[in-house]
Amino acid sequence: MGSKIIGIIGSGAMGSGIAQVAATAGCTVLIYDSNEAAREKSRLALKSALFRAVEKQKMSGAEADAVFNRISYISDLAELKTCALVIEAIIENLEAKQKVFAELETVVSSDCIMASNTSSLSITSIASACKKQERVIGLHFFNPAPVMPLVEIIPGLATDYKMTLDAKEIIENWKKVCVLAKDTPGFIVNRVARPFYGEAIRIYEEGLAGAHGEQGFATIDWAMKEFGGFKMGPFELMDMIGNDINYTVTETVWTQQFFDQRYKPSLTQKRLFEAKRFGKKSGKGYFNYAEDAVKTEPMKDEHLCRAIFFRVLVMLMNEAADALYYNVASREDIDLAMTMGVNYPKGLLKWADEIGIDKVMQGIQGLYDEYGEDRYRPSVLLKRMAKDGMKFYGI
Repeated sequence: MGSKIIGIIGSGAMGSGIAQVAATAGCTVLIYDSNEAAREKSRLALKSALFRAVEKQKMSGAEADAVFNRISYISDLAELKTCALVIEAIIENLEAKQKVFAELETVVSSDCIMASNTSSLSITSIASACKKQERVIGLHFFNPAPVMPLVEIIPGLATDYKMTLDAKEIIENWKKVCVLAKDTPGFIVNRVARPFYGEAIRIYEEGLAGAHGEQGFATIDWAMKEFGGFKMGPFELMDMIGNDINYTVTETVWTQQFFDQRYKPSLTQKRLFEAKRFGKKSGKGYFNYAEDAVKTEPMKDEHLCRAIFFRVLVMLMNEAADALYYNVASREDIDLAMTMGVNYPKGLLKWADEIGIDKVMQGIQGLYDEYGEDRYRPSVLLKRMAKDGMKFYGI
């Protein structure tokens, strides 16, 4: 696969990261961006990333130079005509993506795979701008692309099966873990992970974390790390991802799911978004990242924090069960996606088996009975499994 020429559209963090992955695997890479300043920023960021990799002894100086030299920056889309695969990584806006794909189709060869790195938009909708919709596919990398192992592969309604296999082969040759997802809002990860953020915010809004402000956020984060083994809590993770990105994905999934209450965005996050408190990159989000900021300590109340952790966990498991019920992906790919894409300590379906389907069902049913909101409705699959004494994996 090293002989293939790969095109990347968009030189932001994701485009640059994907380019580094492809070049490290031996591919020649062309990064297209019409903005000269953006191209230069990407070039400097790439050089810096490779320098850090050498410092950490992850590659030699000669290897880093070779990777850097395999990447070229271009300002004319027509230069992508020799590419075997082109991955679009621009702003999460359907019209902007459709415009790019319509133009790209007139440039590349008939057997070129045209892919989008969208995290939540419909591949079928993007492909509708093309005459040959069968060669459009979703290849969703996770940030930072050179570090995160997962890539979600999403065929659209018209995507040719051979194109799906060819794309999977290329990405696996880049040493990435591939999962196959149905073209539904949020695919696997951004669908199943919504309660990790949404329910954490809801718990905070209800005052159940025992405090308002940063201590409430810190308490919920501590609960998820201490009792669930999560590497990061929901609030620090949202701050790292960027509240602008996280809120946009939440709103997109909610809208595309026809305003299903389960995916309803939070006013708390909307206000942070409006205030441009995006997290680490803006210096302030749920937490303050100023140099002189004092770190807020959580309230380490074991009974309270175990209850917080269990409530978020059963919501996640209920969402994973629903994704399986609606054939978004296989049980193995759902579990693999959540461990490899967002570093969950265990696959949610396997974890549900360990806890006991009955206990998970009681947890989600209890929330539904208490609140009476559709947000907490138990998955049909979970209800059936609890009734029949079944497990996700075996008997």
